[in-house]
Amino acid sequence: MSDYYEILGVSRQASAEEIKKAYRKLARKLHPDVAGPDVADEFKEVTRAYEVLSNPEKRQLYDMGGESALGGGGGAGFGGFQDIFETFFGAAAGGAPRGPVPRGRRGQDALVRLDIDLEEAVFGGSRDLQVDTAVVCGTCQGSCCRPGTSPRTCEVCHGRGSVQRVTRSFLGQVMATTACSACQGHGTVIPDPCPDCAGEGRVRTRRTINVQVPAGVDSGTRIRMTGQGEVGPGGGPAGDLYVEIREKPHPVFVRRGDDLHCTMGIPMTAAALGTVLPLESFDGPREVDVVPGTQPEQVVTLPGLGVGHLHRPGRGDLHVHLDVQVPTRLDERQRELLAELASLRGEEQPEARLAASGSGVFSKLRERLAGR
Repeated sequence: MSDYYEILGVSRQASAEEIKKAYRKLARKLHPDVAGPDVADEFKEVTRAYEVLSNPEKRQLYDMGGESALGGGGGAGFGGFQDIFETFFGAAAGGAPRGPVPRGRRGQDALVRLDIDLEEAVFGGSRDLQVDTAVVCGTCQGSCCRPGTSPRTCEVCHGRGSVQRVTRSFLGQVMATTACSACQGHGTVIPDPCPDCAGEGRVRTRRTINVQVPAGVDSGTRIRMTGQGEVGPGGGPAGDLYVEIREKPHPVFVRRGDDLHCTMGIPMTAAALGTVLPLESFDGPREVDVVPGTQPEQVVTLPGLGVGHLHRPGRGDLHVHLDVQVPTRLDERQRELLAELASLRGEEQPEARLAASGSGVFSKLRERLAGR
């Protein structure tokens, strides 16, 4: 296993500046343009060691577990080596040119927001959404050229997309490769751009996209639609479209996770005697069974009538909170009947009874505050 500190010739307590100086010294000595191609592997090993030890996070991982702690073989591949070298020289140096850059590039991702009703979150659904986006130019079909014409090979770089020049650095004279400024690295130029897209290969328009909204989505959920974003320059592949859900509040039901909650007011007599009350749910009419002796704030649960689970089968529950309503105004006959009932129950002069600390109104209040 390679010892990166030994490769650079520094101690394990070396500062970042000492590591940088050691790498510069070795780079001057070992760069292939200076010492020849025979030392290319040794130069890459030095650069790989510097890439790890100059990064505080990678250095910490390496100190704890060596190359195996870094994952992926312990350092930079050729891309990392090239990035470090370009940091010192300001351009790709040595070796063969990377070749022309494709004119077509991937388009940007797009984000749109979609307001949905609670019922759509319960069952899911399908919505048509209009978006302003970039599409492939219908005139040139993404070629960027006026119909009947085609790109022309760049006369400066002769189609390579890059040019080479000799530059001076701390290694001496080296051959640097840079993108051709005449064709921006594409290797070709557009002598006669498309008049409709001005040589972009794409135009902006409004189009309709069908969005499949799965059951269980909530505010903040993002639906990814691959390849439905903006078409890239030069007719490049489209990015992705992200649809962010915003759920509108419902006048009756409140959502908590995948469960639904509602409050139903019932008369005091119905709570005492028991009854069956109708409830209009998202699944149609349902019956709420109020058992005799129902207490205020008692909850009746209707299983499986809540919101569908996102990306898995089943649904949450519907919880009906019963609000026992005490009459505030009584006529003479009603008062007589209640007084008679109180007499029969021995409640003409009721005594206050304090509830235990774990129950009653204050306990429920604490539970509500804790659940916020």
